[in-house]
Amino acid sequence: MAILHGIWVHQPPRAGLFLWGETWRQVAKRRKRSEAPAPHPYVQQPAELSPRLAAQFPQIPLSLLVPETLALQLPATVENVVYSASIAPEGKLLELEPWLVEGFWLDGHQAFELLLGVPLGGGDASIGDDLRFWSQCARWVLDLLVRAKYLPDLESGDGQEIPTARWVPLLDSAVDQARLKEFAARLPGACRAATPELSPHQILKSFLSAMLDARVRTLLACEPPDPRTLPAGAVRPWLLALAHAQPQLKSPDPETPALAEALATWRAPLSYQVRSRTCFRLQPPEESQGEWKLHFLLQTGDDPDSLMAAQQVWSSAGELQEVFLAGLGLASRIFVPVERGLLVPQPTCCTMSTVEAFQFLKAATWRLRDSGFGVLLPESLADAGSLRNRLGLKLEANAPGRNGSGLGMQSLLAFKWELSLAGKTLSRAEFDRLAASSEPLVKVNDNWVELRPQDVRAAHSFLQSRKDQVGLSLEDVLRLNFGDTPKIDGLPIVNFDSSGPIQQLLETLTDQRKLTPIDEPPGFKGTLRPYQKIGVGWLAFLQKWGLGACLADDMGLGKTVELIAFLLFLKSKNELDGPILLICPTSVMGNWEREIKKFSPSLSVHVHHGARRPKGRNFVETAQKKQIIVSSYALVQRDSKDLKRVEWLGLVLDEAQNIKNPDAKQTQSIRELTARFRIALTGTPVENRLAELWSILDFLNPGYLGARNFFQRRFAVPIEKYGDRSSANALKALVQPFILRRLKSDPQIIQDLPEKQETNVFCPLTPEQAALYERVVNESLAKIEQSTGIQRRGTVLATLVKLKQICNHPSHYLGDDGPLANRSGKLSRLGEMLEEVLADEERALIFTQFAEWGHLLQAHLSRQLGSEVFFLYGGTSKNQREAMIERFQSDPQGPRIFILSLKAGGVGLNLTRANHVFHFDRWWNPAVENQATDRVFRIGQTKNVQVYKYVCTGTLEERINALIESKKALAEQVVSAGENWLSDLNTDQLRQLLVLDRSEIIDTEDTA
Repeated sequence: MAILHGIWVHQPPRAGLFLWGETWRQVAKRRKRSEAPAPHPYVQQPAELSPRLAAQFPQIPLSLLVPETLALQLPATVENVVYSASIAPEGKLLELEPWLVEGFWLDGHQAFELLLGVPLGGGDASIGDDLRFWSQCARWVLDLLVRAKYLPDLESGDGQEIPTARWVPLLDSAVDQARLKEFAARLPGACRAATPELSPHQILKSFLSAMLDARVRTLLACEPPDPRTLPAGAVRPWLLALAHAQPQLKSPDPETPALAEALATWRAPLSYQVRSRTCFRLQPPEESQGEWKLHFLLQTGDDPDSLMAAQQVWSSAGELQEVFLAGLGLASRIFVPVERGLLVPQPTCCTMSTVEAFQFLKAATWRLRDSGFGVLLPESLADAGSLRNRLGLKLEANAPGRNGSGLGMQSLLAFKWELSLAGKTLSRAEFDRLAASSEPLVKVNDNWVELRPQDVRAAHSFLQSRKDQVGLSLEDVLRLNFGDTPKIDGLPIVNFDSSGPIQQLLETLTDQRKLTPIDEPPGFKGTLRPYQKIGVGWLAFLQKWGLGACLADDMGLGKTVELIAFLLFLKSKNELDGPILLICPTSVMGNWEREIKKFSPSLSVHVHHGARRPKGRNFVETAQKKQIIVSSYALVQRDSKDLKRVEWLGLVLDEAQNIKNPDAKQTQSIRELTARFRIALTGTPVENRLAELWSILDFLNPGYLGARNFFQRRFAVPIEKYGDRSSANALKALVQPFILRRLKSDPQIIQDLPEKQETNVFCPLTPEQAALYERVVNESLAKIEQSTGIQRRGTVLATLVKLKQICNHPSHYLGDDGPLANRSGKLSRLGEMLEEVLADEERALIFTQFAEWGHLLQAHLSRQLGSEVFFLYGGTSKNQREAMIERFQSDPQGPRIFILSLKAGGVGLNLTRANHVFHFDRWWNPAVENQATDRVFRIGQTKNVQVYKYVCTGTLEERINALIESKKALAEQVVSAGENWLSDLNTDQLRQLLVLDRSEIIDTEDTA
């Protein structure tokens, strides 16, 4: 995957965006430097770059783009230039050095169209930081256009004989000045690669001017001015050039210098704030009925605290006085009462009524600031959107007479309420007196605050309809505590206090460090790590309050173990008084059954699947006798009526991203089920869109994030489309209490994890696999009974190979060209787990014994995951082998999935960039498998390694795995010869080993 770069180049009289691509490749180290710039070794040729540009930016006609070569100053070591996405090499000195880069040159119009098509989010690693930065600046240009922050100008610099007409940005407001300073501070170093001699401010202003000029000309081209209506003289060609694609005036005019001088005079009042800025400070009256004063000040330099009072200005140099008066004159056009202060020789302030002061706050303040003036307001009036100084309700939660058990999101809590304004509690008489004054600004506790008419009306309505108590649900309390602003009858809640259990709930949800870890409960066969004990405590805490929980730990951290320990904890408290429905993908149903039996044999479990599954009353009776019912997503819709007949204690969703589509029938069927608590397990709570997060949270705590269309307007669109940080922070505050997300990279997690974790992944056979498996077993046993010696041994080994192929996939055994999806339990589970690996931006190795299966797997995974997948086998040439290894290890954007033939890739390789190892088919030799795992688990590995060994349930794979696990030390000696030891078994022993347990077959379609 190539990285697309964009560098703004200001080379008078030409300016434009230089677009080039950088792709990683294996390059030879450069031994010596030459004086002339060397070609960039990672550059993507224009012929390679064109197809990507055509696909990603169809609005740019590629036929108009001209390939060019540019010398860029890029960081390099002694050996070579540094690939931009690579980690800086340790211990090596980096220096800027010129490199020749081929790319495309875009003029202002083309660049603007392209930059608006660059996604704002930072998730696409194929977009360079420099190009993404200029895309953000292009949005700033749009903002300037909308606010009409641009002026016409006449430029005659840069050694040109013929002057040019230009549209230039007007950065006079405090907002734009602050933005200019911010953007200049975070300008990526790559943006200066073409013009390192220019400052960030110079490069930014060049970009803004060129983009704005190009955009205004594009808009004017739709309705060009009629030459007949334009005045004569130098103004005429200047005005025509402002609307023309060619900015240069056709010929010099003797009157042009006079025009330039007139323009400079015309613009002078608008550019005074470059040197200093006129400011205004609003001073409230001491008494409620006094006059307001608007003091005139002058700010010098960039420091907002360097203010001069008007008296100081009048006693200083004449130039400051001129700037000060010019600013006051312009401000008087925006806010008329300023004129009253200008009636004296040396103005210092103007007086206003309360109504005028209110108009200044609401209408004039933002206009003055947008025009470059400074405005200083009293603290109580400065934050117009704050609830702190508004009229509203002050609530105090009455602690319920219980510890929270049995409550839920919709449970009503009792509160005491009081009217409050600016932190002062108001009696009914005080409120009536303030409301009767009809003043928009009132004085409370020595502070002046706004009294909004809509708040007064809402308070009147509330007082007329309410009694001494007000009822709010626990959901309202949580929203209020975590940043939302609920209202009662339109009256905002401006202050909230709590005590007792409610306070404990809010404090614990806010700070998960206050959770009480839960040790291994009675009956748990295993050891919980410290972070897992916290996870169990978190699940128990939310269950006590009737709140849904999303356990979103990284893959491999033990979500399964934490849930099993939590259920045993409920049992130890005699609270497991009903069945738990656990819904999961079909591919992991058998895995759940085995994990439950392994860690908690005292819990009774029933796997609900297959054509012979109990239905109707039989299912209800079965559910009431068992503590855990395991079923699949596909079955929920089909067996919806039966599932609804059971009173479930808990509803657990494994791989909860399966309900990310709220419109899917299976999602709707799940949402219709009732349970006293709900839990979602997922390693990827958000895969692509925030709507997926809403679907999971709305399942857990219905209504908490609002209706779907409200969530889309309030959070999804602002965050996904516009990158709104305040909305993102508000959403994070709301959902964080209900999502426990721990990463393997967290410091406290790393120290809890072993360096290498090995996990058996049990996968069911599909009906197609089972039919093939049984047919091969029956035919082979018949041949084995009739053969002896070498022939018998060969038949046994051939049978094992066939059964392994069937366990991998029917197509592996049959050699057909049919689709691979949904025909193999192993393959389905592998795809699900690899999606989590990629979501965590990690890398994985997949080992198989069969080269033909590796080819099929490579093609399938490339399509399913939408990314390149490597495959190394015996037929791979030496050069191909080295190139793949080098790219996997060194290319930051290279393929993250590497399939290896066990014979070709099991030894002699160093692939420490991966930290996940999948043994898709088993060699049944622990030493060989460990040797393959050591391609990752070796010196140079910086992460904990996760090893997954796939086993098909009910087959010879499960029985041999059980033998190896139960006698591991012996197995490493006895089984070290590979599979040959199996050929020495007699026919009855082979039959017991090979025969299929049909109860383990799971139909992926769950047909009735």
